[in-house]
Amino acid sequence: MNYLITGATGGFGNYAMEYLKQLVPQENIYVLARNEEKGKTLEEKGWNVRFGDYADYSSMKNALQGIDRLLFVSGAPGNRQAEHENVVKAAKATGVSYIAYTSFADADHSTSILAPDHQFTEKVIADSGIAHTFLRNNWYLENEWPLIELALKNGRFIYSAGEGKTGWALKREYAEVAAKALANLNFPEVLELSGQPITYKELAKELKEVTGKPIDIVATNDHEFIKNLEEAGYPESAAQMFAAIQKDIKNNQLDVSSKDFEQALGHPLVSLKDGLEELLNQ
Repeated sequence: MNYLITGATGGFGNYAMEYLKQLVPQENIYVLARNEEKGKTLEEKGWNVRFGDYADYSSMKNALQGIDRLLFVSGAPGNRQAEHENVVKAAKATGVSYIAYTSFADADHSTSILAPDHQFTEKVIADSGIAHTFLRNNWYLENEWPLIELALKNGRFIYSAGEGKTGWALKREYAEVAAKALANLNFPEVLELSGQPITYKELAKELKEVTGKPIDIVATNDHEFIKNLEEAGYPESAAQMFAAIQKDIKNNQLDVSSKDFEQALGHPLVSLKDGLEELLNQ
């Protein structure tokens, strides 16, 4: 049986590769790269590399030849729906028998700004008739690095998500489940992967505890939140995107409680304290 992991040159894909090779023979694992130089680096490390671009159907069809099980890591926002449809059509055309897709928390009900692309992709996969698992990933702890970095720099942890909760976990933990889904023939069609939902205030308190630094925890509005990021050097577009996510969280879009994560892992999630320490030491 042959496996292919997309997004191999990114953090999630790279973690998934390392976990998967502990579960199946590495010679049966193929990884997808879009960038030729980065792909060659992976080849030098012993990986079977195929080149393809979600935006190019023909390249994806070539990349998926002979592949049985596909880990489809979602692409970057933009033209994502058309690109994702290319991947699924190529998988169908080449006889891929299973897709594990990195989706979004509570995707079928979510009103988050990030949800529509994932809702579209889940439907395309379901309509294709290909067996699948939707890995509905909540939120990577790593996504909060800009706020954490600013807090460590200026002593103020600023957020605008109010009392909204998020089910943070480390990216590698989500990737471990993805690898297990690819290697396991009996995973369910949907997994809601969420850590224990907590507020930004609770996250900031844990950050203070872990670092031992005097950090003021500041709940603010969208305008001040954006201003804080822009003053720190973030582009306006990035600051506005961060604020939009904060608004989603304030509206409980990531407040999802589920036992799926630890059941799929087969072991407990890393504690918030240990997760922050790991992130700070990277």
